[in-house]
Amino acid sequence: MVKEIERAGIPVVHVATVVPISMTVGANRIVPAVAIPYPLGQPDLGEAEEKQLRKDIVEKALIALQTDIDEQTVFSDDEK
Repeated sequence: MVKEIERAGIPVVHVATVVPISMTVGANRIVPAVAIPYPLGQPDLGEAEEKQLRKDIVEKALIALQTDIDEQTVFSDDEK
């Protein structure tokens, strides 16, 4: 599905809990998530910290959408 959407000219970002699976299925822009049961959250954090974590992941995904790439790219914490 991702490849078809991108073929139509619409960039797609996988927010992925298991990055190697996203790589295998051919996702081009990959943003690592937190964990399988809570991809965009971490219940052991306080409310403010979890909100910031979610904001950071979404901002990273938005940056990934705007980034021109030539190959599969993982947008890790190092790249923000």
